[in-house]
Amino acid sequence: MQLAVLGSPIGQALSPVLHRAAFQALGLDWTYHAIDCTPDRLASFLGELDDTWAGLSLTMPLKQSVVPLLDRASDTVVRTGAANTIVVSDGQLIGENTDLYGMTQALSDAGVTTACGVTVLGAGATACTALAAAHELGCDRATVIARNAGRARQFLGPAAERIGVKVRITPWTTAPAHLEAELVISALPPGAADELAPLWKPAAGTLMDVLYRPWPTPLAQAAATAGRRVIGGLPMLVHQAARQVELQTKCPRPPYEDMLTAASAAVHQLDTTT
Repeated sequence: MQLAVLGSPIGQALSPVLHRAAFQALGLDWTYHAIDCTPDRLASFLGELDDTWAGLSLTMPLKQSVVPLLDRASDTVVRTGAANTIVVSDGQLIGENTDLYGMTQALSDAGVTTACGVTVLGAGATACTALAAAHELGCDRATVIARNAGRARQFLGPAAERIGVKVRITPWTTAPAHLEAELVISALPPGAADELAPLWKPAAGTLMDVLYRPWPTPLAQAAATAGRRVIGGLPMLVHQAARQVELQTKCPRPPYEDMLTAASAAVHQLDTTT
């Protein structure tokens, strides 16, 4: 069987490393590719899949644009409006969002199982996942700090309603007032949150930064210095990939530790060669 991760740009995606490590540990002679694919090419690519395909992973900018192309979608996909996983079964494309599983598992591993106050930095597909994670942690109200508040309201407003979280979307300039939340989740691309690093004040709480490279980010480093518990993006990435492996291979115990070891080695190699 074959699988692939689709997105653009795709050059440094870790998904091939993670899934190939899983297949090796499970004794599966399966292949996994990285394919550059933009939203305008996605429908034609999906239409050409045959019965040699077990599934796909989806990264930016495809997580939202893939949803209307699915034959079936999980409740998590419907609520968040984003899918990062496709399982090919009996000719149908079944969509799932394992990012939510990855985020909640990474938080749980670090001891975060509840949260009353949550601040989300960013307003894209990962921010929707962060709102769903907040809901899983028992939080019914969250603040979203958006670089484009108007666009965020159009996208995140309906998603928050489906998820069941009341959300307050505020401009980027208000970020300093909301960094003292019990849990802050940064769902921003590299460099986007760097300017917030000097704004942390000494306090308890947790920062989850979904980035894993470069690590630590200036935001994470400053939060740790200010006394926050800090969770990086690599455990989330590996947990979500392990859940993909479980869904796509039907193996009930994906080899998380093998995948984490492979991912850590790959990140270290990238850091030492760039």
